[in-house]
Amino acid sequence: MDILKIILLLFVVNFSVLSQGVITGRVYDEFSNDPIVYANVRIADSEIGAITDENGVFVIGDLMPGEYRIVVSFLGYRKSVTESLVLRIGTKVLDIGMEKQSQELSEFTVESNPFLGKIETPLSFRRISSAEIEFNPGANRDISKVVQSFPGVASSTAFRNDLIVRGGGPSENVYYLEGVEIPNLNHFATQGASGGPVGIINADLIRGVEFQSGAFPVNRGDVMSSVLDFKMVDGGEQCHTKIALGASELSLGFDGQLGDKTNYILSVRRSYLQFLFSVLDLPFLPTFTDMTTKVESQLSPNDKLTFISIGAYDVNKLNLDVSDDEESAYILSTIPYQTQWSYAMGVVYKHYFEDSYINAVLSHNHLHNDLYKYFENENDNPSQQILDYNSNEGETKLRVEQVMRKRGFKFVSGFGIQYVMYDNKTFKRQFVNDSPSDLNYYTDIDFVKYAMFEQISYVTDNNFLTLSLGGRIDGNTFSQKMKDPLQQFSPRLSASMQIMPEMKLNMSIGKYYQLPAYTTLGYKNEEGELVNKNTQPICSKHWTLGLEWMPLGYAMLSVEGFYKDYKYYPMSLRDSVSLASKRAGYDLYGDEAVISASDGRAYGIEVMGRWTGHKGLNLVFSYTWVRSEFSNLRDGDYLPSSWDNKHIFSLTGTKKLPHNWNVGLKFRLQGGAPYTPYDEEKSSLVAAWDASGVAYLDYSQFNSERLKTFTQLDFRVDKNFYYKNWMLGFYLDIQNALNRKYKNAPKLIQQTDDNGTPVVINPNAPTDQQRYALKYINTTSGTVLPTVGIMVEF
Repeated sequence: MDILKIILLLFVVNFSVLSQGVITGRVYDEFSNDPIVYANVRIADSEIGAITDENGVFVIGDLMPGEYRIVVSFLGYRKSVTESLVLRIGTKVLDIGMEKQSQELSEFTVESNPFLGKIETPLSFRRISSAEIEFNPGANRDISKVVQSFPGVASSTAFRNDLIVRGGGPSENVYYLEGVEIPNLNHFATQGASGGPVGIINADLIRGVEFQSGAFPVNRGDVMSSVLDFKMVDGGEQCHTKIALGASELSLGFDGQLGDKTNYILSVRRSYLQFLFSVLDLPFLPTFTDMTTKVESQLSPNDKLTFISIGAYDVNKLNLDVSDDEESAYILSTIPYQTQWSYAMGVVYKHYFEDSYINAVLSHNHLHNDLYKYFENENDNPSQQILDYNSNEGETKLRVEQVMRKRGFKFVSGFGIQYVMYDNKTFKRQFVNDSPSDLNYYTDIDFVKYAMFEQISYVTDNNFLTLSLGGRIDGNTFSQKMKDPLQQFSPRLSASMQIMPEMKLNMSIGKYYQLPAYTTLGYKNEEGELVNKNTQPICSKHWTLGLEWMPLGYAMLSVEGFYKDYKYYPMSLRDSVSLASKRAGYDLYGDEAVISASDGRAYGIEVMGRWTGHKGLNLVFSYTWVRSEFSNLRDGDYLPSSWDNKHIFSLTGTKKLPHNWNVGLKFRLQGGAPYTPYDEEKSSLVAAWDASGVAYLDYSQFNSERLKTFTQLDFRVDKNFYYKNWMLGFYLDIQNALNRKYKNAPKLIQQTDDNGTPVVINPNAPTDQQRYALKYINTTSGTVLPTVGIMVEF
C-alpha cells in the first residue's frame, strides 16, 4: 500500500479523542499592567469560563480540541473579545489586556468584538485570527495569500506574494513582528519592492494579525498602502514540539519556559521546493531555510523584555534540464540565478507606570542579495555574462514611544532614529541610445533618518464620538532637500460616530510620506555619478469614508470609499513612466535614473462581510472596485498602473465539522491587469537582443492592453486525531481546483532553425542593422496544485 492510500485511509477513519486542553493566561490593565482581579473570563457562545485570581490569572480546563474565542468582562472596563485561536493539545497561554471605560455606558455603546479597530484607526482595519490563517483554503498557511481574502487586496502573477493594496504597489507596505519592523515578508524578496514567492513567517507562531489599509497611526512611518502587525504566541508552561510536513517544506517548532518568568518559541523550516518544481518540470528550482525566535521575560511587575529574530537563506537555481519548450525557454531567459540571505532582530523593552507605559524598540535588519545571469545560460563562458549584482542593505533603528491615558484621552508620542547603509556592485549589459553598453559601478551610501510623532485621541461620553488627531515629521541626511523634517510634516485626522447602537460612521484623512527604495537612491550611471541625489520622499494623501454595521458580536458588514492622491513618485528617465506602475520581477526594482515628477491617484469602493467563529463557521466575502493611474513623462497624461485591476471579488468560508474535521472553500475573481506591448523594431536588433537576452517593451504604448478576468477556486479539508499527550493531523489543500488557466501577456521570443540557432533575417546587412526573426508565443499560468500536509504535536 503506497503513502497516498495510507493518507486516504486515515482521512476516513475516526479515532476517539483522548486529549483535553487548557487555556490559561493573565488579564491585566493594558496601560498600568496591574492584574484585574475577579474578572469574568468565558468561552464565547458558551457558559464555560473562570474567574481571575489575585494575580489576574485564569485557567479554563477540560476543553476539547478546537477553535475558541475568549470573552473577558469586568466592571469599569471595556469588554474584550479575542480573535479565534486553535487549541490542539496541552496548554494555550493567552494574556489579555483591557482598557478602562471612563464613562457610564448607554444605548450607543457597542461591546468590544473581534472586528473593532483601534481608536487611531477606526476604519480600514482588519483583525485576522490564527484560525483564519490555519484553515484558509489555497493559502497553505501563507499570510500574504490569506490577506487576499480581504477587500482592496489584489494578487500578482503566479508564484508571487506581492501585496497590492488599494491600487498601490508592493513597495508601499510595511511589516512589524511584535513591534520590530521586518523589511521582507517573503523568501526570494525582490529588492526594492519586498514581494516574493513564499512567506517567511511560520503560521504556527502567529497569534493574530492586524491589517491596516488606511488611517495609519503616527508610530508607523514609511508607509502608503498597508501595515501588517503580527502578534506572536507565547511559550507554553511545558515544553511543546510541533512537526509539520507540507508540499514545500518541513518545519520544526518548539516552545516552553526558561524559568518562572521567561518563555520562548523557536521555529526552523527547510524547503524542498526544488524537488517539487523538478517533478512539475518547472524551469526554476528554489530552496529556502528560515528560523524565527521569540524570548519574553517579565523582569518585574512593571518591566518586560522581549527578544525577536527572524532570518532566511534562499538559493534559486535554473533547471537547465527542463523540457525543451518555448515557454520554459522564455522563463530561463528572464530569471537570474539568485542567492539571498536576510535577517531582522530586535529587543523590545516595555515599562509600565500608573496610567501609561513606555515602549522602546532597538532593532537591526540586513539583506544580502546576489544575482547573476548569462546570455543563453552559458555559465561556462564569462564573456556571455549579462548581469552580475552583489548588494547589502542594512538598518539599525531605535523607536521610543509613550502611550498615556488621561480620563477620556489617549496620548501617543515618541521619536525614531535609524542608521542606513547600502552598497552594491553592479555589472549589467544594456542597450540605450540605440547602442549596447555596459553599466559597471560600485556604490556605497549611508545616512541617518529621524522622526518625531504625536497623536491625541478622545472618546466622548458613552462612546458616541471618537476623535483622533496626529502628526508626524520625518527627515534624513541623504540630501539637502530631505534634511528639513518640517518639509515632511504628515498630519492625520480620524473620527468615528455611533449613529445607531449597531452602526458606526467612520472617516479619516491623512498625509503620508515614504522614502524611495535604496536601489533608487544608490543608483549610479556609467560615469559613476549618484544621479538620483535630488529625489524627494513620495507623498500620498488619503481620504476615506466608511459605514460599519455590527448586528452581532460575530458578524459585521462594512462599506468604505477611498481616494489616494500621489505626488513626487519617482519617474523613470529611461522609459518615461512612473515606477509606481512598473511590475516587480525576480531581480531588482528601482535601480535606474529617475526624477520625482510623477503624480498618481487610486480610488475605489470596498464592501466586506464577516462571520467569525459562531457555530464553527468563518466567512469572509469582499468586493472592491478600484482604479489606479499615474502620469507619464511624455505628456503628463494619467495611464493605468499595473495594479489597475478594476474588479476584485473574494468569498472564503471554513466550517468546523464533528469528529475534528474542518473544510473550506475560497472563490476569487480578479479583473485583468493592464500590460505593455513589445517594441518589435528595437527588440529585433541583434545588438539590442544580445545585450539583455530578452525583448524590450514599447513604453510609448504603456499599459495600453489588458488581460482577461481570471477566477480561481481553492479547497481544503483538515482532519486531526488526538491522543493523550500528542496529536496527528492531516490536511489536503487544492489550489485552483477547477484547473482554470490564466492567460498571460503574449511573449516575444526568437525564431530558431532546426539546430536551435536564432534566425537572422538580414545576415548580409551591417552589424548594427542586423535583425533576428521574432515571434509571439502564448503562455498561461495556473494548474491544479494539490498539497497533502502532515502535522505532529507533542
